[in-house]
Amino acid sequence: MIIVLKKNATPQELEHICQKVRELGLTPQVSRGIERTVIGVIGQEEKLQVQPLEAFPGVESVMSILKPYKLASRDYKNENTEFEMTHGVKVGAKKIVVMAGPCSVENYDMLLHLAKSVKKAGATFLRGGAFKPRTSPYSFQGLGEEGLKYLRQAADETGLLVVTEVMDTRQVELVSQYADMLQIGARNMQNFDLLKECGMTKKPVLLKRGLSATVKDLLMSAEYLLSRGNFKVMLAERGIRTFETATRNTLDLNAIPVIKKETHLPVLVDPSHGTGYRDFVTPMAMAGVAAGCDGLMVEVHPCPEEAKSDGEQSVVPGQFEEMMRKVRLVAQAVDRDI
Repeated sequence: MIIVLKKNATPQELEHICQKVRELGLTPQVSRGIERTVIGVIGQEEKLQVQPLEAFPGVESVMSILKPYKLASRDYKNENTEFEMTHGVKVGAKKIVVMAGPCSVENYDMLLHLAKSVKKAGATFLRGGAFKPRTSPYSFQGLGEEGLKYLRQAADETGLLVVTEVMDTRQVELVSQYADMLQIGARNMQNFDLLKECGMTKKPVLLKRGLSATVKDLLMSAEYLLSRGNFKVMLAERGIRTFETATRNTLDLNAIPVIKKETHLPVLVDPSHGTGYRDFVTPMAMAGVAAGCDGLMVEVHPCPEEAKSDGEQSVVPGQFEEMMRKVRLVAQAVDRDI
């Protein structure tokens, strides 16, 4: 349910309504839009039947949200969500953010070299896995906290932001000390305890779509973050499993306009995981921008054949630079910047 306030509603009236909602054992979430301020009410809506909310000073109307994802819905907030980070970076704004770096953090010298390269080409985030979820328990699992330190140091030296994956509730506090944005990977999209924990940190979150998840599933997972008061959430389309074997996954470009229609949250495209092959990264990055995405995540490695993970889908710095040139042209064509 959402409570729509009058345009001239005072801060005192807003707080009075929120306090009454809390007294009923419900949680109010305030969204201040360009045209209106609304209060999303989370909890058992039956409790609201004892209170005539329409009669409260400052209330214009009370409406039910029929969709199961209440706070993520356009019914709750019609304007696109934007949130600002350090270095003047805005997520969800006209300028498309680009996250680039190796799949796994392997050593500091290589990471710093890549950070300088992708920064020069136009990237805004340095990506890299310090904790790696691998299909085989015998594969490289990441450097752990040492990798986090490398990411932070390389990003600080080059003026980039850090986005890296957190895999377990026990890691949230540690990863939050080093990362500017927490990534919840496809395999953890429905790890509800992890979603709750990341929601409570209020740290920006990149939530990746699960391998076999529907758009509704993705938005319901986002709802866990939003319901804990964290609205700095970006969704990621990274490919889904289909019958097609020519690529690692099938990048669902349909999902971009669907997500943009259903939710106010920004959405990112990951053409590296979405295809699994470096030759397809550039065209799918261009297609993602044309479809309306707000960000790109690309795996870059100086020597992919020696990469400890995902070498086949990693582009070399020169290819990344050429990709950025082409993507920039597409962005201009759809009235975006990059």
